[in-house]
Amino acid sequence: MSELGALLAGRYRLEEQLGSGGMGVVWLATDELLQRRVAVKELHAVLAADPAAAEEARQRAMREGRIAGRLNHPNAIAVHDVTEQDGLPVLVMEYLPSRSLADVLAEQDRMAPEAVASIGAQAAAALAAAHEAGIVHRDIKPANVLIGDDGTVKITDFGISHAADDIAITKTGILSGTPAYLAPEIARGQAPTPGSDVYSLGSTLYTAVEGEPPFGYDAENSIALLHEVAGGEIRPPQSAGPLTAVLNRMLAADPAQRPGPQQAREALQAAAAGRSLPTDADLTQPMSALAADTTPNAPVAAAGNGTQLDNRPVAEPRRRRRLPVLAGAAAAVVLLVGILLISLLSGGQEQRANRTASPAQMERLVADYYALLPEHTGNAWTHLGPEMQAVGRERYNSAWRPVTEVSVFAAPTTVGRNTVQVGIEKTLTDGTRVRELHKLGILVSRGTPLINTDGVLNSETIAPPPPPPAPEPPREEPEEKEQEKRDEGDKGKGNGNGNGNGKGNGRKGEDEKKGENG
Repeated sequence: MSELGALLAGRYRLEEQLGSGGMGVVWLATDELLQRRVAVKELHAVLAADPAAAEEARQRAMREGRIAGRLNHPNAIAVHDVTEQDGLPVLVMEYLPSRSLADVLAEQDRMAPEAVASIGAQAAAALAAAHEAGIVHRDIKPANVLIGDDGTVKITDFGISHAADDIAITKTGILSGTPAYLAPEIARGQAPTPGSDVYSLGSTLYTAVEGEPPFGYDAENSIALLHEVAGGEIRPPQSAGPLTAVLNRMLAADPAQRPGPQQAREALQAAAAGRSLPTDADLTQPMSALAADTTPNAPVAAAGNGTQLDNRPVAEPRRRRRLPVLAGAAAAVVLLVGILLISLLSGGQEQRANRTASPAQMERLVADYYALLPEHTGNAWTHLGPEMQAVGRERYNSAWRPVTEVSVFAAPTTVGRNTVQVGIEKTLTDGTRVRELHKLGILVSRGTPLINTDGVLNSETIAPPPPPPAPEPPREEPEEKEQEKRDEGDKGKGNGNGNGNGKGNGRKGEDEKKGENG
């Protein structure tokens, strides 16, 4: 697997890891030849160790490139190039600054029906173009619907898609797709069709508005989930509002009762604009009539294939009656659309502010930050987001002045989306050590991760060691010992005098004796 900064095929410089999965990693890269940003999907190098797995991965990637390359639509991710790395194909795709619908739902659980309808209309437009080109996607799900920072929606991952003239490589008896979003006929073993794509899109939109797929989640027992999907009895939507009618038709157990993607797109556009849709029991207007202008007496065009939402032929559409309230209704629709657009724009800005970084990026940011402290507070300051910097530079510097050393005793670890936990130990000027467990919130601003919040989960103060003992003063010896020393001194003096006297007397006697002899 390539590393950050690597150059693939002599032109694609890897800049940032955008995501990873069982098959490989998606990078943000710069095409140094054309000077544009691209997304690079690189397969795991470990696949090369298994010839069968490597061959299947190679064929899947090449097929994705081939199929996506022939689909040119503003709501589908384009493939620019296919190259090789470590003997495996690498896809070079259009880069869309975005989040997947799955990421959005993981954060907010469910979305407003109007916003979901807008997403669905764009995805349905891409499916209509794919089906016209003879391509069945086969794996429409929230993870494969990208929502751009500007509100653009694109479908991606044609890895298991099937084109009419393509050679099948899926092993016999193996289902392709995600069980929770499969159409009932696929769960029963039938071949994928454009109608099954419409069903999967309906399941995706149902999940976005209801908070879970039509048949719920059962990750521990996929066989039981497939059995329930095959039965085709969905849980009726409760929060879909104006989307209820179109979702019920898109999720019809009988493929013949489902709308085509173009019909679904028109109905979804109408729902996004706030216009009500017909109920299941009273579908009397073709899809194009739902999206038609609300001007009084405006002619109503029939759907392209002369059918309504359930694909049954329809009679000539009735002319609308002039009602005085139409002008007010039109104004209300315009107001609602304006509010929706403002909401989407502000939501896009919030998404740009809250885009996530990879765990490796966040952990490296935290490690680099504490490596700068306490000596280089100026450089450390640049690693902080607006909320942390709101305290002011002077207060920040003051907080670090009493600290003489910082060490990390628990390495930075990603514990949630945009959240890193780390344990640090600070040594203060008086020798006190403080151990703290921090939970840091990470903000990505213009592609750069920053530490935006800092919460202390636990703090423990370790007192400095006691000072070394002072040297003991010389001890005074008892009086008896002093007296003994004085006595010893006196004895020494007496012996000296006696010896001297003896010697002197002896010399005197000898002199006297000599005198006598003389």
